[in-house]
Amino acid sequence: MPHPLYELVRLPAALTVPGDTLAGATAAGVPLRPGLVGLAAASACLYWAGMALNDYADRTTDAYERSHRPVPSGRIRAGTALAVAVAGTAAGIGLSAVSGGRRAVAVAVPLAATVWAYDLRLKSGPFGPAAMGLARGLDVLLGATAGGAPGMARALFPAVTMAAHTAAVTRLSRGEVHGAPPSVPRATLAATAVVAATAALPLRHGGRARTAAVAQAALAGWYACRFGSSQVTAARQPTGDRIRSSVAAGIHAMVPLQAALTARAGAPLPGVLLAAAHPLVRRLSRRVSPT
Repeated sequence: MPHPLYELVRLPAALTVPGDTLAGATAAGVPLRPGLVGLAAASACLYWAGMALNDYADRTTDAYERSHRPVPSGRIRAGTALAVAVAGTAAGIGLSAVSGGRRAVAVAVPLAATVWAYDLRLKSGPFGPAAMGLARGLDVLLGATAGGAPGMARALFPAVTMAAHTAAVTRLSRGEVHGAPPSVPRATLAATAVVAATAALPLRHGGRARTAAVAQAALAGWYACRFGSSQVTAARQPTGDRIRSSVAAGIHAMVPLQAALTARAGAPLPGVLLAAAHPLVRRLSRRVSPT
């Protein structure tokens, strides 16, 4: 059985985060350099902090609905979960400062604030999906900070695309326990089709146009099939188990979506290499659930 701390922070799910950094950096025209590793690590720390804070905030509800989670099962104390959230947030902002300077901190702080606002206040309200989408969009922009204002402007396209996908997954996740009306997975399926079409929109790449365009289209199609098929199944039988499986697929599908956006920015090889992590993410998720 995995260590309770691994379950608390959904350890393997953080593998869906470095792709945000890569997509943002390539869109901004930032060369791949060691500093990006630090920004990706900062994003992972903020992700783990958000997961720990989620379980701290949901501890009362989880006692009835998800008693297997580390906090309600007694394997992790509520205070420990909160301490992990605080430490992860501090580490994420600190790594941003070291790796990207003031400009990175100026994005990391609102990102952390959005995560905390979502977990403690916005999650169950009408703005919950939008808040989570905003957090993922800011994470993409964090990777673009080395490109300055012009680079961050160019990174708005992948940031908004990732935000839209994340908002759809978050909306779908509200049916993980009790199920949802068929209209919910149908609506998120429509959103997925729009996101996939957006990720496939062409962009000039100079001499690498053909290779990048082929990789971009293939990766966007992979994303659409991977997440879309699970939503079709959920729409036919929208039980809690089916919805939960579709949400997990949506989390995994972030990797091919990030890869498509990376290829779109003229970096087909990094995009394909990123997509190669998808099977590993799925395999590890069998040991530690991403939801």
